[in-house]
Amino acid sequence: MIDEHLAGTSNLLLYSAMASYLLSLIAYAADLAGGGREAKAQQGRGHTAAQLTTSQRRGAQEHASPTGSATTTTLTAPAPPRRRRAAAVGTALFVLAALLHTGSVLTRALSVHRVPWGNMFEFALTGSLVVALGYLVALARAQRAGLGGGRDARYLGTFVAGPVLLTLGLALQRFYVEAAQLVPALDSYWLVIHVFVAILASALSTLGFSATILQLLQTRQQRKDDSGQSRGATFMQALPRPAELEQTAFRLNAIGFVMWTFTLIAGAVWAQVAWNRYWNWDSKEVWTFIIWVVYACYLHARATRGWSGHRAAWLSLLGYACVLFNYLIVNVFFPGLHSYAGV
Repeated sequence: MIDEHLAGTSNLLLYSAMASYLLSLIAYAADLAGGGREAKAQQGRGHTAAQLTTSQRRGAQEHASPTGSATTTTLTAPAPPRRRRAAAVGTALFVLAALLHTGSVLTRALSVHRVPWGNMFEFALTGSLVVALGYLVALARAQRAGLGGGRDARYLGTFVAGPVLLTLGLALQRFYVEAAQLVPALDSYWLVIHVFVAILASALSTLGFSATILQLLQTRQQRKDDSGQSRGATFMQALPRPAELEQTAFRLNAIGFVMWTFTLIAGAVWAQVAWNRYWNWDSKEVWTFIIWVVYACYLHARATRGWSGHRAAWLSLLGYACVLFNYLIVNVFFPGLHSYAGV
């Protein structure tokens, strides 16, 4: 039996979470812009300090006091570290949004008395929450590492809040369905295992995609810096170097690949239970296998063939393009044994 009150509460919490994600996105974007201006100003101060000649330094020393004690003259004062109020506001709003988002997922589950990933809308709802929680976990770990001089991971906030907000908007606009019970074919404990691991795999691939996009943008920016060309977007100055972003993307995709492997295995076992065949050449099965193959090629090329930079990045993007095609195109337009799990 469906609890309509809880279902309505879930929708209300979801709208509230989206509003908070939007405000968080704006705050994080403001922080990136401020960080870019600070980095540019620091470069300008460093350039000015480098232009000080020996005679200028000697002239500063000639102003020593008659008693023989030198008067300290500060030629270039170091800039105090930026307080990053916008990033703090963005993180607070993101945490609030994640809490509201969690409440939306839980009330949706309670309203139908089952796990909340029985259709495309619920898959997007729960998957985007996993992305948000994954970012918060990474943020907490980076802050602990920051006590030893590690990098602040809040630079990723803009590139996580944006995709999460976009996913939720698309889910509400295109895939929304009223809370309802599962069709008999999905009423299995394998739904809990197989689909949840697929959600984790998709979430990790999304985070890896964001890191790869930033890597490509930073690589282009670095080439402009090296050639002395005009600078691009100011916010790029606040992001890590391409090698660090590439390593982040590799780690996320490597863990995601393990999840995709388990998704294939669990799906095959469920197919045997439901249809007495491990493999049916269903469109969803085929495209999940294609995703697995592309990410396997990416990991193999990077780990054993020494691929890095653009070549590895484009393979990573191809893998995520297959993920999007599987979710947005195969689920909607390709008929098959998995059609009942769509909209």
